[in-house]
Amino acid sequence: MNRPEFPAAAVEPPAGPALPNRTDQAQAAWQGGWRQGLSYGGLGLPLAFVALPLYVVLPNHYATAFGIPLATLGSLLLAARLLDAVADPWIGHAVDRWFTTGLRRLALAGVMAAVVLALGFRGLFFPPVTGQAALLWWCGGVLAVTYLAYSVLSVIHQAWGARLGGDEAQRARIVSWREALALVGVLVASVLPSVAGLEVSTAVFAGLLAVAMAGAAWAPRPVALGSPATPQTLARAQTGTQPVADTSSPWRTPGFRRLLAVFLLNGIASAVPATLVLFFIRDRLQAPAFEPLFLASYFAAGALSMPLWVRLVQRLGLARAWLAGMVLAVAAFAWAALLGAGDVAGFTAVCIASGIALGADLALPGALLAGVIQRAGHGGRLEGRYFGWWNFATKLNLALAAGIALPLLAAFGYQPGGRDAQALQALTIAYCLLPCALKLAAAGLLHVLWIRGEPR
Repeated sequence: MNRPEFPAAAVEPPAGPALPNRTDQAQAAWQGGWRQGLSYGGLGLPLAFVALPLYVVLPNHYATAFGIPLATLGSLLLAARLLDAVADPWIGHAVDRWFTTGLRRLALAGVMAAVVLALGFRGLFFPPVTGQAALLWWCGGVLAVTYLAYSVLSVIHQAWGARLGGDEAQRARIVSWREALALVGVLVASVLPSVAGLEVSTAVFAGLLAVAMAGAAWAPRPVALGSPATPQTLARAQTGTQPVADTSSPWRTPGFRRLLAVFLLNGIASAVPATLVLFFIRDRLQAPAFEPLFLASYFAAGALSMPLWVRLVQRLGLARAWLAGMVLAVAAFAWAALLGAGDVAGFTAVCIASGIALGADLALPGALLAGVIQRAGHGGRLEGRYFGWWNFATKLNLALAAGIALPLLAAFGYQPGGRDAQALQALTIAYCLLPCALKLAAAGLLHVLWIRGEPR
């Protein structure tokens, strides 16, 4: 289960001007520990920090501070997000080329994206223009560029982690560092704007991003710069030729298609309660004052659970550990359906249990994807393409969740702030039971498509 997935002899890629040699790779390979974990995973913190204000704070800011109509603002934000999602596969293609042409070019692209992201984040909240028309043009243009810069950094970060290679346990550790620090970023971003204001928040983000980018200079170097030594890759090495791949290459890998099917279904199951959680807290539990407690306990449990899931991977393997996380999430949300007004302690327990399950959803699918890339012979060449499509699917999950849950609630007569018993029952079904049904379907799909078969 824990055998290395790279053979002892690997084919060297074409030499690039800045790629480290094999000795340097061995010295800089992933060894674990706090130093390497923070240097690689540290970028996850500012990337998660900036995501929450862009998705949650920005719409409210433009509506309240500048009087932009919500309908107009919603259409603008949706268009920018769709552009960002569609661009992800092409960003992945570019990231693969940057890896191939040398780490210096990759670093330059990352630094440029980080500068654009920091400037765009500040420019969105402090626009230099006035008037609704000018503000809309400014917001739309800057938001599109900011999202693209964010996606470039995200795909580079994910592809770098996948290129570190290793067995299942090591891949889980690598992803756990990234996702645990990302959850810390979410926690900070959920508190800082309301406590210190947007001026301080944008400055703190720029500082965190600069520190993370500087720390990445000490991150472990990829050890899988070429494909595993199959007869095909040996032949290409002898002839000096390399395969030509496009953005559709991951779809030709059966293991990727199977894993993505599970990931999409499970992602929708997780995104539905994320879309509805504030409605459930305010109207079903009638406990809006405890929102910070619920959210903090959820994200903190997710971050602290990462070492537990890594240990479970060593015992069960990645797929079975992920299955256990799905079962835990179903158990937690099924219990939430029994809660009513004032059940603060009970819902806090639900948040902690489901937060622990969140740790599995964040750490294990990405590690499984890294294994798919290795087994397909695409290690060191196509990680960016795979994670470009992976990020596209992540954003699609959020859109599908809203498209499923919100119309369903409207059909049953639910309105925010209402106290109609039938409408609240519909809210409970949509928040608690619908995700359970989707999670169980995802668990069944994982068992049938992945655990029972031999993934390739």
